[in-house]
Amino acid sequence: MKQEPEKTEKQFREAMAECRGVFEKKLHDYGASWRILRPSSLTDQLFIKAMRIRSLETKQESLVGEGIRPEFLALVNYGIVGLIQLDKGYSDSTDINAEEALQLYDRYAAASLALMLRKNHDYGEAWRGMRVSSYTDFILTKLQRVKEIEDLGGATLVSEGIDANYMDIINYAIFGIIKLSE
Repeated sequence: MKQEPEKTEKQFREAMAECRGVFEKKLHDYGASWRILRPSSLTDQLFIKAMRIRSLETKQESLVGEGIRPEFLALVNYGIVGLIQLDKGYSDSTDINAEEALQLYDRYAAASLALMLRKNHDYGEAWRGMRVSSYTDFILTKLQRVKEIEDLGGATLVSEGIDANYMDIINYAIFGIIKLSE
């Protein structure tokens, strides 16, 4: 497989900018209402989005009218919200303004990009040879792992934490966005 790391970084940044645009618009409409969500609720929201993608991939028909791509965008945004919630903890109210929410978003988007660049170096653009449906299955697997970690109260023996799984979910979702755009 031809190595295209510069192309991948450009496409990743473009996809992330699209996700941020959606996040910013929803932040305008709803504020940071997601601050109320506990980690397990965020995991379930991510699960719902990933299961909808899998259902659409299997049935190849949407009765709601929205396709797979918007759900991958939602996975990116909820993944970043999850990272913010892990860092700040949940709140009983909307306790941050739009500016702070966007700064936090940008921090975790940059961290996700940095992780992707490191992994892409080591794996040599292998994601380009994968099917979009595999990204969905890997995301669902990561979510199952997160549920297990949550059920263990975070007391894992050798596994990565919830944050690492959320970042992998973000990156697989970005790959899905890129592949569906090509």
